[in-house]
Amino acid sequence: MRTYVGHQQAVSAEDFVELALGTPVELWLGAEGESEMERAARLDAARDILADPSTAACRTTWLVSLPR
Repeated sequence: MRTYVGHQQAVSAEDFVELALGTPVELWLGAEGESEMERAARLDAARDILADPSTAACRTTWLVSLPR
């Protein structure tokens, strides 16, 4: 079975989350070995995305789908 988000095929769970959110997973989780400056920049970008009302629907959909 193939899973698509829009016209893009998701071949892994990480692909699915990235396509659903429209941003790389690393933006939210960080990357191994990132410096303090890289972390600050990543968190700043994440805050900007969270503050943008046009991304609210994606965030809500993703949060509701998280396992409890």
